[in-house]
Amino acid sequence: MSPSSTPSKRAFVLGLDGVPWRLIERWSDAGELPNFARMREEGASGVLESTRPPTTPLAWPSIATGVWPDKHGLYGFQRLSSEYSQRMYTSHDRRQPALWDQLSPAHVGNVPMTYPASELDGTMVTGMMTPSTEREFTYPPELRAKLEERIPEYRISLDYPDYADRLEAFPAAVDDMLSKRRELMRLQMEEASDDWQLFFFVYTAPDRFQHLVWEMDQLLEHYRRLDEILGEVIEYADDHVADLYVVSDHGFGPIETLVYVNRILEREGYLFRQENEGTRGALASLGISRDTITNTLERVGISEDVLVSTLPRRLVDSVAEQIPGDHALYDVDYERTVAFVHGAGNCYINDAERFEHGVVDPGDVERIKAELVDVFESVTDDGDRVLEVFDGDELFPTDERSPDLVVNGTDGYDSRNTISDETFGETGTYAASHRSKGIVLCRGPSIDAGATLRGARVVDIAPTLLHGIGEPIPENTDGRVLFDAFDERATPSRTKVERTAVSGGDGGEVEEDFSDVEDRLKGLGYME
Repeated sequence: MSPSSTPSKRAFVLGLDGVPWRLIERWSDAGELPNFARMREEGASGVLESTRPPTTPLAWPSIATGVWPDKHGLYGFQRLSSEYSQRMYTSHDRRQPALWDQLSPAHVGNVPMTYPASELDGTMVTGMMTPSTEREFTYPPELRAKLEERIPEYRISLDYPDYADRLEAFPAAVDDMLSKRRELMRLQMEEASDDWQLFFFVYTAPDRFQHLVWEMDQLLEHYRRLDEILGEVIEYADDHVADLYVVSDHGFGPIETLVYVNRILEREGYLFRQENEGTRGALASLGISRDTITNTLERVGISEDVLVSTLPRRLVDSVAEQIPGDHALYDVDYERTVAFVHGAGNCYINDAERFEHGVVDPGDVERIKAELVDVFESVTDDGDRVLEVFDGDELFPTDERSPDLVVNGTDGYDSRNTISDETFGETGTYAASHRSKGIVLCRGPSIDAGATLRGARVVDIAPTLLHGIGEPIPENTDGRVLFDAFDERATPSRTKVERTAVSGGDGGEVEEDFSDVEDRLKGLGYME
């Protein structure tokens, strides 16, 4: 198709969670992934830089909105309150319009952080963070019946702890999940027919697979399955004269050691655990801890998630605070603690204006941040630095409630927030974890064949897609149009970027039981 021809008026986003550029480059160069190779030859491609931290709940909303977390409002899987409690983030927390709020009709499938489903002109099947398929996870609601008839055993995600001791069964389980997700994509394609402007579908299987399996022969087999799916999507995009964007939210790489960042804070006198007094002391003296209680209950068939789903969450939280353990929220003495880490490396100063039991004067926050940067950067293992530290004010300049610092592991190390008695720990069943460099490949009537994209970031996808199909870009977008992606003779290269005003989300809370979600996330090491 000539680049001077009429540009696309629609776009397809194929999301592949956790796919790193180096594997795509290696295996497409070697002829193992012919459809990825075709995307590189017939379109533009390159490394896609993720958010900080490079995690799913931050990065997919940034891809879908074109803004960083301080504007879209999601900083992890769980939202931290000023009372040191937490709840799951939902789509209601997203403050910036997503692509499917701007383009119509739109069909959105399995995109993380979209639960509960939005009312839109089109269809939506929510993805990661959906409590279960027993909820209303589709729009329109009647789509659920069609899905259940077409895919009777459709699941949001696997129960990963079940595979910790039987990894030999894991590849087949992931393949089955991938097949069901592909069938969902086909169902939504049928629902879309020829009447759509945006199709946004994500496969989370590569991320899930790589967390537990980082062996190249097995990975290549999985990537061949992804390549087959890509071939189907290329054909579909061509049939509908659509621009195609293949993106990942972050990259991936092997890990060898866990780093317990709250232990570092405790060791240096910035964090204090609750003392075992009163009920906690009595339980501790009897050898009763959170682990012993949950292990005993599981032996009689009562799991932690059953308790959470049966009892009110506030009651569960209040009981958990009385049981000795190593939880990063329940077991911290906030009346003495200066700083603590929550979620995927989000470090908070216990500011007296921000937190209920804060002990730090707001005027001292910058000084303490500087101290903590020195503390974290000084941690080494065999002489090598193990942590990267980023200033929250620089990462998230428009939100005063954002994390003060972001602390992540360097290559080979993965940071965890559990309050351990040791600074370093073994990875156990976890073979690999997130890296910052993902992928972007795009192809369409206006895209420059064989072009290399340099400096692309997750926030650049939405504005590039919108400009490429002749639509305006929200005026507060953080991303830029990747003009290197377009042929210089094509319309997007010769057209000025049009801007439009935006309105934020409703910010409402969702009263749901997310215990199944939490259990799945624990199985992947995302949560305690």
